[in-house]
Amino acid sequence: MSPNGSDRSPRRPMRRKLLQALTAGLVLATATGCTWEDFPRLGMPTPTTEEAPRILSLWQGSWAAALAVGVLVWGLILWSAFFHRRSRTKVEIPPQTRYNMPIEALYTVVPLIIVSVLFYFTARDESELLKLEKKPDVTVNVVGFQWSWCFNYVESVDGSSGDARTAKELDAVPDRYKEAFPANAGGVHDCGIPSTRNPQTGNPGPTLWLPEGKRVRFVLTSRDVIHSFWVVPFLMKQDVIPGQTNAFEVTPNREGTFKGKCAELCGVDHSRMLFNVKVVSPERYEQHLKDLVKKGQTGYVPAGIEQAGPEKNRESNIL
Repeated sequence: MSPNGSDRSPRRPMRRKLLQALTAGLVLATATGCTWEDFPRLGMPTPTTEEAPRILSLWQGSWAAALAVGVLVWGLILWSAFFHRRSRTKVEIPPQTRYNMPIEALYTVVPLIIVSVLFYFTARDESELLKLEKKPDVTVNVVGFQWSWCFNYVESVDGSSGDARTAKELDAVPDRYKEAFPANAGGVHDCGIPSTRNPQTGNPGPTLWLPEGKRVRFVLTSRDVIHSFWVVPFLMKQDVIPGQTNAFEVTPNREGTFKGKCAELCGVDHSRMLFNVKVVSPERYEQHLKDLVKKGQTGYVPAGIEQAGPEKNRESNIL
């Protein structure tokens, strides 16, 4: 009985509030724009390259580990709060435990194990994702600049003469990448400005064309500051650093037009550094290169800032 004669338990308001909080959390978790098909990807878009499922798997595994740790921690907090709260009938201080070596060892060793496991899978997948073939099917030099992108297609195209390996415009590209360039690759290019739009979708930015089913190497260079090349459904991005060339390879396996953006805060108009990626059949890709020749967009645009001293030293050690 309560002091006022009612048999209503004083714990009921707390339980009611807890139920309301859990209900609100459930509503917030379910009232989103994601469908049940999107939920297993945990916010990631549908992968559109052969390499992207590996990234998605790493993402899902990391979330599963984080959720398991979160449930354990939340459970211990709630257990302590509900089952070890001060009794209304007892006012004495409960026994104090100052040292518990098994528990202290547990919360030291377990986090080390968790971090070690995450490190292992991250290092394993990173080494696979950054592996470069000796001869990729397609090579594209992506040039970032404030505030758009240029794409140098390192290809041997009828109507475009020259050699990418000796082209002055590509001096910023290290020799180890030039070794994979096709012979007599006169090349073609396409550049955008912030007002450029894709003619089919209307999305802002220039459009990078890629062939489906071909292994594509992106050689990333910058003319000014650090940018980041990110094709959203590829689930892969990499920094574009002036004076230091990065590269990675993907194999698009789904035709369509996808969005890309700069993922590095590169200045006042960073939000305008958008682009599109159009994945088409190999035949349509070859036709696009010929169309660029007809437009007079032959050869290459300057790739960017010359390699920095430390990068040149690293190159000499690799070679």
